[in-house]
Amino acid sequence: MHNGMVRRDGRGERPPGAESGGGALARLRAAAGDTLGATWRVLALVWGTHHALTAGLGGLTLLRSAVPASEAWLGKLLVDAVAAAVTSGAGAAYVPRIVALAAATLGLAVASGLLRTLANVCQQLLQERVAIRVQLLVMERASQLDLAVFETPRFYDQLQQAQRESSFRPVQMVSGLFGLVRTALTFLSMVALLAGLSPLVALVALLAPVPAFVASSRYGWQGFQLMRRQSPLRRLMSYLTTVLTTDTYHKELKLFDLGPYFVGRYRGLAEQYYAETRGLLLRRYLQGFGWGTLTLLATSGTYLYVALLAVAGRLTLGDLTLFTRAASSVQDDFQALLGGLSDLYEHGLYVSTLFELLAREPRVRAPARPVPLRRPFQEGIEFRGVTFTYPGRAQPALADVSFAIAPGETVAVVGRNGAGKTTLVKLLGRLYDPDAGMVLVDGHDVRAYDPTALRAQIGVIFQDYATYQLTVRENIGVGQVARLADTAAVADAARRAGAGEVVARLPDGYDTMLGKWFDGGHQLSGGEWQKVALARAFMRDAQVLVLDEPTAALDAQAEYELFARLKALAAGRTTLFISHRFSTVRMADRILVLEGGRLIEAGSHAELMALGGRYAELFDLQASSYR
Repeated sequence: MHNGMVRRDGRGERPPGAESGGGALARLRAAAGDTLGATWRVLALVWGTHHALTAGLGGLTLLRSAVPASEAWLGKLLVDAVAAAVTSGAGAAYVPRIVALAAATLGLAVASGLLRTLANVCQQLLQERVAIRVQLLVMERASQLDLAVFETPRFYDQLQQAQRESSFRPVQMVSGLFGLVRTALTFLSMVALLAGLSPLVALVALLAPVPAFVASSRYGWQGFQLMRRQSPLRRLMSYLTTVLTTDTYHKELKLFDLGPYFVGRYRGLAEQYYAETRGLLLRRYLQGFGWGTLTLLATSGTYLYVALLAVAGRLTLGDLTLFTRAASSVQDDFQALLGGLSDLYEHGLYVSTLFELLAREPRVRAPARPVPLRRPFQEGIEFRGVTFTYPGRAQPALADVSFAIAPGETVAVVGRNGAGKTTLVKLLGRLYDPDAGMVLVDGHDVRAYDPTALRAQIGVIFQDYATYQLTVRENIGVGQVARLADTAAVADAARRAGAGEVVARLPDGYDTMLGKWFDGGHQLSGGEWQKVALARAFMRDAQVLVLDEPTAALDAQAEYELFARLKALAAGRTTLFISHRFSTVRMADRILVLEGGRLIEAGSHAELMALGGRYAELFDLQASSYR
């Protein structure tokens, strides 16, 4: 099955020329069809990016196609005029003609230079525009894909390939296509001149570059396959670079003296990458030199043949100049045509990764007729027999879990790491769909709602909350982008999260850049970052508030202050919070205890302590550490 340019059956495609007989011909036809299809898709992409620049590049390319034949013809006329002036004895009579031809030749050279300059400007500007559009397309598609996609290594390989290769190859592909048209027109005009001399010479000039084209196509395919195999290796190299060059890891790198270890790992990977790449490059270019020598011999033979005809008096000096140039141009143009087709094929292989990425569709989608969400909810949240297993794992993260949360109720979830606590949040926000059972919000399965509308009603802060290298205002305001410029709303969210005092100490208040990646950035402590992230959740003004380990980085005093106000902060909201700290979860209306993906206990703190089960055991274990 084809997808873009490459078969996705795990074996790949063999390149044109890698087989003999009907199989090779069939694959050559398939490659031609795939290349044509990819070319039209890329042309549509580039044309859609900027009509004027694409049309300008195409028009300038076509104008340039008339230059070589015109230069060759003017050269012939000029040489013949000079020769006539020398042999006639009346050289002065030829001066006006010689001057006019020389001026025309100069004018044509200037025009050719101008056309080439304008074409380069169009191509460079178009490449910048396409690079921006491709990056936007990749970002938009990535933002639409399911969370599950981001948990697979193959997606990151595909994403990196698309970002690395597709920023420049589409324009190179379109420029190459226009160049092929230009070369074809130049080629046809030169063939017409050369065929007037000798059809045999024209045929030799045509066939000499063919072997080099076949070899180039084969090595282009092999280079693409090597790139795909090396993608995980390059991604690991990129990750090691990130580890060594960002502040996130620097403290630990220094304290554990890990710099030499990671540099050594990078060096070993780089040597492996270089060795594999070197082998292919050596084979490709040495073989290219061999086939290029064959073309050189054919060109030299043509020059000799034309020179002998001139010596025999069958050609004028102008004809000698014209036909020698035509012979060289025919071979060069035909080789350029074949090389251009090879380049189109190779570019198409790489660009296919972009189209594969853009063809990905999310599985979590809005229904054709989504149920509108009420405000306020008349019913709460219910998990009804929910089972869910992460892709690639055998053990379910949740197994037949059922519970209900009434509107306005505060429920805590406790359990060991890996018990399935955060999975509840992911299913509630429909980052995944359950394998069995249903998650209901306000009486309807979450799959009946538009996912975007559903998530707008849920304010969440995860344990691994995001720390955006942006201003305080943006860090908080992105909780509800529509109110990003509403300073009062941002300040109110900060106050309710306990981040108001943090902002007051910053040099530029809400306009202070956070983090150390950009000029003027101000780094926060872990607890300060978490308060900012909490403010982002409160900014959302959602009906459901989810706090996944919200106090993990807070000190005891800050934790107490936060949960002492929880009832007020959660007024009118259904609140679900996850925590390992039993001193805080006891403040919830009800507590759910998860163990191995199953709900084993539920009740208030007093009820669970009286039960003397798992919750009571865990509570006593934690309490003993404070005695």
